[in-house]
Amino acid sequence: MARFFAWVRERVSGADVPAADAPFDSWHRWSCERPAQFWPAAWEFCGVTPTPWASMERGGTVLVRGDQMRPPGPDGPEWFPGAELNFAENLLRRRDGAVAIVARSEGGARRELTFAELAHAASCVAGALRAAGVGPGDCVAGYLPNVPEAVVAMLGAAWIGAAWTSCSPDFGVLGVLDRLGQVRPRVLVCADGYRYAGKEVNSLGRVREVVSAIGAIELTVVVPFLHGRLDDGALDGIRGARRWDDWIAAAEPAAGFARFPFSHPLYVMYSSGTTGLPKCMVHGAGGTLLQHVKEHQLHCDLGPGDRLFYFTTCGWMMWNWLVSSLASGVTIVLYDGAPMRPADPGGLWRMAAEEGVTVFGTSARFISACAAADLSPGRDYDLGALRAVLSTGSPLSPAGFDYVAQRVGSRVHLASISGGTDIVSCFMLGNPLMPVWRGEIQCAGLGMAVDVFGPDGKPVATGPGELVCTRPFPAMPVAFWGDTSGAKYLDAYFARFPGVWRHGDWVERTAHGGFVVHGRSDATLNPGGVRIGTAEIYREVEQVKGVAESAAVEQEVSDHHGGTGTRIVLFVRLEPRLELDDALRGAIRERLRANLSPHHVPKVIVQVQDIPRTLSGKVTELAIREAIHGRPVKNLDALANPESLEGFRNRPELHVSA
Repeated sequence: MARFFAWVRERVSGADVPAADAPFDSWHRWSCERPAQFWPAAWEFCGVTPTPWASMERGGTVLVRGDQMRPPGPDGPEWFPGAELNFAENLLRRRDGAVAIVARSEGGARRELTFAELAHAASCVAGALRAAGVGPGDCVAGYLPNVPEAVVAMLGAAWIGAAWTSCSPDFGVLGVLDRLGQVRPRVLVCADGYRYAGKEVNSLGRVREVVSAIGAIELTVVVPFLHGRLDDGALDGIRGARRWDDWIAAAEPAAGFARFPFSHPLYVMYSSGTTGLPKCMVHGAGGTLLQHVKEHQLHCDLGPGDRLFYFTTCGWMMWNWLVSSLASGVTIVLYDGAPMRPADPGGLWRMAAEEGVTVFGTSARFISACAAADLSPGRDYDLGALRAVLSTGSPLSPAGFDYVAQRVGSRVHLASISGGTDIVSCFMLGNPLMPVWRGEIQCAGLGMAVDVFGPDGKPVATGPGELVCTRPFPAMPVAFWGDTSGAKYLDAYFARFPGVWRHGDWVERTAHGGFVVHGRSDATLNPGGVRIGTAEIYREVEQVKGVAESAAVEQEVSDHHGGTGTRIVLFVRLEPRLELDDALRGAIRERLRANLSPHHVPKVIVQVQDIPRTLSGKVTELAIREAIHGRPVKNLDALANPESLEGFRNRPELHVSA
């Protein structure tokens, strides 16, 4: 980042360009107010090919209708009109014998692909897809574990201009159909199964159902992941079935890259789908690439020689983010399986030590689990190569910051990051040039005009509010699949504050220029008119000894006079063999009252055996709220553990008046 600032001072003219050693907030302000200077500079400095400078010298434009913060299109912003690129070409610029991918699984298997091998394999997939008649405008889908074939298949699709979309193999049939059924892919790349927490799961039965239900699928390519081979008859009944190795071997490798417009569809990503059919967000190749290389190289300081690991599945946007680091010459480390197993709870840290991981990405929940398990990775494993830990998925508590500093490494850069599938990137993230303050995200991303709005649609000086973005940025979705009028897109982000992107997070600026995320704004609690972010409660409750995790919702209740109101109900999952008693309830209430306020203290505290989560691992308060009120929960297939909702229905503790 420091080199970038110095480079900009040398290359970009203008009195408004900050001094190279100016504070970060000056550079951030410049990057938002001068997009025609910042984004081309990021493009060239980060090595995106082809460079836009030549086209700009011929009169090219960086941003059209930049004053229109609304969905891209004829009436909205358009980035780099006339510029063309190929996403796969950028990720495959290295063609040497250095390791591009290390793949590990919970069973201990290990594989490597060099950059040269990766490029050749992707070219074969591109050739095979072309031979099948697939091209721009088509969609290729993955239903795969986190294995190299997923990366290769995505790159092959991007090579020829087809869009890529993927689901994790732990998605049930209905969950897959809710997603892939909307985009109707022509090709499905899948695996015969996967392993998780020691259990082997055969996926071919699900694959048969998916292919049978989606008539658009013409070709089904099956990766033999479980045992390295497919038995005779294993593919019977699957339309257009081919074995992966046979399909690749028969292909004529593609030569050269066709380049496509900056906003050409690259990915179709999905919302959680807990309140209806998932939204199908189409992300463009240029915006995704430019945003990711900016985040990787400037905010994470990644480059050749680094090894980046992120614990993710192919159904979460962090997979897409991880894979893009190939464009910066980074070796990516893939892992498929459970993050912690009883026999090896520190397995991911051990893997990081063995592979020389320099940047370790995970979730706040994993960090909390490591703390609960009393793991000391910095003591027990050689993490000398590790310089940064990234955390996302949910807000990281101050105690989580303490754990990383004390148990992983005091000199490790801990970067809590926050964004979403909606932008397949970050609004707020780490910064190698700034100090880390416990409990805080360090800064807004360069080029991201992040602000905090109150209910009146105006910035708030202090206190929490809605996370918004007030200026266009390249990683905005280019469209919603099938939303020809753009009405769904407009309603999703711009209905609350016209002309401003409302993201749906409840956040607060800090005195240090950072941010604290208090949870999703649609799950914000409002007892007595005081808005409370659920993450505020979780940070404190989960520090109480014996509490593994928690979830808080508002319950609608009637008073003795026939009126109605709401109260906070807290659900807790305790450590094994513990029972909730009055002493523990008292400890929870006292901590919330002392560290937050009386408004944060729940009226009712209930023990449950499990807490519902989306397939990407996020607590879903909305599903809990519907369950406790006896209302149906939509799209149970969007949940990883829908059976957990039974622990919330018809609870006698909730059958009382306010």
